[in-house]
Amino acid sequence: MVSVMEYLRYLQDPHLVARFQLICGIRGTLSETVPADSSTSDSCRSVNKARSRYNGALHHHTAGETGDEQFTSMGVPRRTADITEPRKLKHDMEDASPNGAALSPGGENVAVRGSTLKPLRRNSLTGEAGQEFVIENRFLFYLFTFGTELGNELFYIIFFPFIMWNVDAFVSRRLIMVWVWVMYVGQCTKDVIGWPRPASPPVVKVEMFYNSEYSMPSTHAMSGTAIPFSLFFMTHGRWEYPYTLGFSLALCWCLLVCSSRIYMGMHSVLDVIAGILYSILILFFFLPALDMIDNFNLSCRYAPLVIVFIPLALALFSFTLDTWSTSRGDTAQILGVGAGVALASHVNQLLGLMPDLTADQLPLMVPTVSGGLVCGAMLRLVLGVIVLVAIRTLMKAVTIPLVCWLFKVPSSDVRKARQHVEVELPYRYIVYGTMGFSVLFLVPLLFTYVENS
Repeated sequence: MVSVMEYLRYLQDPHLVARFQLICGIRGTLSETVPADSSTSDSCRSVNKARSRYNGALHHHTAGETGDEQFTSMGVPRRTADITEPRKLKHDMEDASPNGAALSPGGENVAVRGSTLKPLRRNSLTGEAGQEFVIENRFLFYLFTFGTELGNELFYIIFFPFIMWNVDAFVSRRLIMVWVWVMYVGQCTKDVIGWPRPASPPVVKVEMFYNSEYSMPSTHAMSGTAIPFSLFFMTHGRWEYPYTLGFSLALCWCLLVCSSRIYMGMHSVLDVIAGILYSILILFFFLPALDMIDNFNLSCRYAPLVIVFIPLALALFSFTLDTWSTSRGDTAQILGVGAGVALASHVNQLLGLMPDLTADQLPLMVPTVSGGLVCGAMLRLVLGVIVLVAIRTLMKAVTIPLVCWLFKVPSSDVRKARQHVEVELPYRYIVYGTMGFSVLFLVPLLFTYVENS
């Protein structure tokens, strides 16, 4: 049992993340160094205290501030200098500065080649811009930046509507259901466990936007596993394409997203592995129930009440798990999208719009790619996204002042106002619920009107 805990500590060690970043050509630019004989656990403990304002540690933790304390709460003794990570990892990292910058044998910084950049987006909670870092491999930087974007809001705003409007609305609405449940369970689990992000230093923070959220499990890894493999399972047999091709694409998608979170310095290896396994466990129980849930949303007369109020109750529950953080709003946002899409599917069923294909119309053939097909798809995507952005802007401008007025919360400082649960919850749920409804009802209705005209 102790050996298992030792291995888990090894997988959680931020020096393992820093080593991966060094291999991929990411180095920090901070000047501070660590004495050559300092132990891994001592350095981790000191930086964890210093970094409290940059990650989830700024909130209270039931599991402690450091990785040692987290595993101590699981019944494993605290690490000492005599119980360290495997010697190879320590030897590889002891000649590096805690932020990943190269050092000479004497402990002085060595100039490294490459481009110096800062994180692309500021911390969503604190506004912190982050420290500069050096990129020695631009290909890997752009590859992993693309990989991490596959789990961000902008990707979902484009991907789900594209599938909905141009490929298969049946698959898209079910895929959104999977995404909502996986992300909700993952975010709630993060707030319950309350582990901070990998310590910086030694980790280089290539990304800062989510740095104030908790770390375990990686919800990027969860969605990066659930979305591609659910898409594969839902489309294989419904669409005609080689099994090997579909599985290979899903696997590459998953590996790219998961490895990008380590590259960005946002998650330990343990966070990512836990996210993958957790997602597989959720899919094992949720996918068999998907037909029943979807049929209920479409045909039950009481479905609208359940669709609206059950996700709202789940969002309210998630807001009680921790003090205010950006992850709470993201949870309400995800549940709002799911509720909006489910409600739109019920309305479409009542009005006879966008009917599902019958069994004799399947399987579907992948169409030949042509200029007209691509232009039509892109035109629908651009027009639809413009409509969604306009709806989001309008709803945001109306909802925040209205909610602040209802609950007597000052609206002069929007950031502070949104730290109140009575503002953040209805704002996120209403705005993104409206967007979800628009994706499956209003925008397709607009497309039908334009085509008929």
